[in-house]
Amino acid sequence: MPTTDSVLETAPPESHLAGNEFIDVDDRSVRALALTLRRSAGSDLSFAKAAFEWVRDEVGHSYDVRHPRVTLAASEVLAQRVGLCYAKSHLLAALLRSEGVPTGLCYQRLAHGDGHVLHGLVAVHLNGAWHRQDPRGNKDGVDAQFSLGSEQLAWRVVPSLGEVDYPGIFASPAPCVVEALRGTDDVLSLYDAGLPTSL
Repeated sequence: MPTTDSVLETAPPESHLAGNEFIDVDDRSVRALALTLRRSAGSDLSFAKAAFEWVRDEVGHSYDVRHPRVTLAASEVLAQRVGLCYAKSHLLAALLRSEGVPTGLCYQRLAHGDGHVLHGLVAVHLNGAWHRQDPRGNKDGVDAQFSLGSEQLAWRVVPSLGEVDYPGIFASPAPCVVEALRGTDDVLSLYDAGLPTSL
């Protein structure tokens, strides 16, 4: 499996700590959950793993659970316990940033039907390097795990299918993601037409 060193660009960790409209680190519910997970875990590494597993397992992926509600900001995702990959990544980033763990947003371009779709995940800065993690949620054929070694993401990119691992680490969501989610009141409808196809 590829390692993050072969995929990601370098990025200054300190630029991936602040909150914003979508990664609302100062929201009371986000802070409360982060503090609970931190108390149970202790170290940054244990905390990051616990937060990853909580978001992966406790927040349903909209398509998997067939839930149409649109969530975008981390606090919305936490309140509704549902979201697309992008939204789940926003929540994980908010939880980790709120406890001082630099976390950025990353994207892949994956084959989807007759075309492609943009997939969202995160990169966490631990032990002096960036490591991609995918909190999308597991199901048959998908087994994403927290790892600082070989990546264990939901999907591996297949270049021959036009798939791409974008190397950037972003502090805020890609504008195309925000536009797509703000432009619908039924997130399931985006799977037929409307999901971003690339950065």
